[in-house]
Amino acid sequence: MSIYVGNLSYEVTQEDLSEVFSDYGTVKRVHIPTDRETGRVRGFAFVEMDSESEEAAAIEKLDGAEWMDREMKVNKAKPRESRGSFNGGGGRKTGGFGKRF
Repeated sequence: MSIYVGNLSYEVTQEDLSEVFSDYGTVKRVHIPTDRETGRVRGFAFVEMDSESEEAAAIEKLDGAEWMDREMKVNKAKPRESRGSFNGGGGRKTGGFGKRF
């Protein structure tokens, strides 16, 4: 299981999150996605802990808590959904990349 942490400051680091979540157990992994083009933190992260009971305790205590001047959203991470094809897979065929022939 993994924990989703949303509404984070754009200044947050893996060390910051590890420190906060370590109050509730052993933190195995912290992943902070960044924007591909700018490299900027996207405002959310995923935290994995040693056990589900530790994750449940962290979720219960940290969801809605104010940290770094923001109210964190903390819950179980949902499985990643597949995104389909490049152009959404629907609609009229245009010969690729939007060109009409």
